Amino acid sequence: MLEKDIVNAILKVLRIRGYWAEKIHGGPYQRMGTPDIIACSPQGQFIGIEVKRPGKEPTPVQLRVIAEIREAGGIAFVATSVEDVRKELEF
Repeated sequence: MLEKDIVNAILKVLRIRGYWAEKIHGGPYQRMGTPDIIACSPQGQFIGIEVKRPGKEPTPVQLRVIAEIREAGGIAFVATSVEDVRKELEF
């Protein structure tokens, strides 16, 4: 399965559950390490999801951004499947 397929499956389930969710496309004006999916829960919680294919690891920069989001009070994690997202967000 390609990473884009995992991203699309995650976006679909988040939107069905009432989350605002968008895929972030990297560009020259974007901060390095920004998670692939930025979302907001129905309760207003900021969420960043770094999507990886199974067996792939996030870069040190991606891990640092995940830590910064958590330190700021948001939810951030790495997901390789919809099931990972369900576990992290507890739905």
